[in-house]
Amino acid sequence: MVIIGAGMSGILMGIRLLEAGIRSFQILEKADRVGGTWRDNRYPGIACDIPSHLYSYSFEPNPQWSHWFSPGEEIQRYFERTAERHRLSDRIKLNARAIAAHWANGRWSVRCENGDELEADFLIAATGVLHNPSVPKLPGLPTFRGASFHTARWDESVPLDGKRIGVIGTGSTATQITSALVPRVAKLSLFQRTPQWIFPIWNLRYSRITQAILRSVPGASKLMYHALRVYFQWTFARAVIDTRNFQHRVLAWITRRNLEKSVRDPALREKLRPSYEPGCKRLVFSTDFYEKIQEPNAELVTSAIERIEPRGVRTADARLHELDVLVLATGFEAQAYVRPMRLTTEAGADIDQVWKSGPEALRTVTVPGFPNYFMMVGPYTPIGNFPLISTSEIQASYVMAFIERYRRGDATRFEPRVDALAEFNREVSEGLPRTVWIAGGCSSWYLGASGRPALWPFSFERYAREMRAPRWDEYVVT
Repeated sequence: MVIIGAGMSGILMGIRLLEAGIRSFQILEKADRVGGTWRDNRYPGIACDIPSHLYSYSFEPNPQWSHWFSPGEEIQRYFERTAERHRLSDRIKLNARAIAAHWANGRWSVRCENGDELEADFLIAATGVLHNPSVPKLPGLPTFRGASFHTARWDESVPLDGKRIGVIGTGSTATQITSALVPRVAKLSLFQRTPQWIFPIWNLRYSRITQAILRSVPGASKLMYHALRVYFQWTFARAVIDTRNFQHRVLAWITRRNLEKSVRDPALREKLRPSYEPGCKRLVFSTDFYEKIQEPNAELVTSAIERIEPRGVRTADARLHELDVLVLATGFEAQAYVRPMRLTTEAGADIDQVWKSGPEALRTVTVPGFPNYFMMVGPYTPIGNFPLISTSEIQASYVMAFIERYRRGDATRFEPRVDALAEFNREVSEGLPRTVWIAGGCSSWYLGASGRPALWPFSFERYAREMRAPRWDEYVVT
């Protein structure tokens, strides 16, 4: 087996294989460290917007989380420590970017950028969705004389204290950077195209006593994990799948009240007020963004960017915003999935052609035309309404069912049926209209070229139930 990516899902899949007594696999990682998005993103203020005890593997609790929402470097250390603890290092090949894979004669041939080639019976893509930075085509960007970079390519050699910083974007990353940098810089200009709803959180620090209890009391950390999981299932996870339910009304009331109570200036408040329903875009969680954007050295710029000039950003109102550093908090190509890696088969299937109308996957994991190919966090995965690690654990168990059947000698080739995918798409399409991503009146990175979000529109319990075991009649098994 070959696994592409040593981030959260790749590490998880490797652990599941080792637990099953399987060592005949290789994890190919394009970078020089494991960790995925938490390795790539090192910007000031980075943190997870899921409580730390829930954003953990269910089998690997961490009683030493420092905060309710822990900082990014702490999460990165957690993944590195987990990979080391489960002795994955000799199964991970670093600096090995997979660029192409071809299915022929019953096997996958995988080619890496460094010239390495591998063969495998199964190909598992654990590449995630937030790994290809989206860089806007801003006129004049190369002419900027200061430092300029995407948040996922943060240049830590660039001094920030006392500087004039421009941040383009208003999602979770931009709000975290704003909160972290306003106290440090001479001026921060936040260039907003679309305002975001901000859900207020209180990022409590765990005391040494609490950490000691979680560490020493048997089952305390696991109890915390499962309590948070149930709470999440019955609150936020339900709030986004039906705009008519009680949970959504509560979420919308909290976010709207947060704006009304937190922003004193009526003009600024209206600039920060979205025109769409809370949750339509990925909800932003923050302890103090509204507070920081009201500081004297912070400015919200809503005039459209006309071009970038050597000294800064020129907006449509003819104003030049002079800057020392320009930060692109412009997100990722979320619909890329395994691409730009090229997947082809001897039957002529090419993943770019198959997905020309938008990415699709049966049960979020498999793609017709590509035998023995599996995706972690594929299209329709519940990334918009549930913690990703919990979802990945369900997907890993689903993939293991195929591998175990192969090991028993029952079959060697598994390919999803086209009609099964069509039926699955029909079910998903019927569930989407009542979700906030459709009914909320916005465009977001959840939406593909077709304008339809590739997200799970039902409850998390239904997802777990339907993924408990493969429906073998949905596959051609030989």
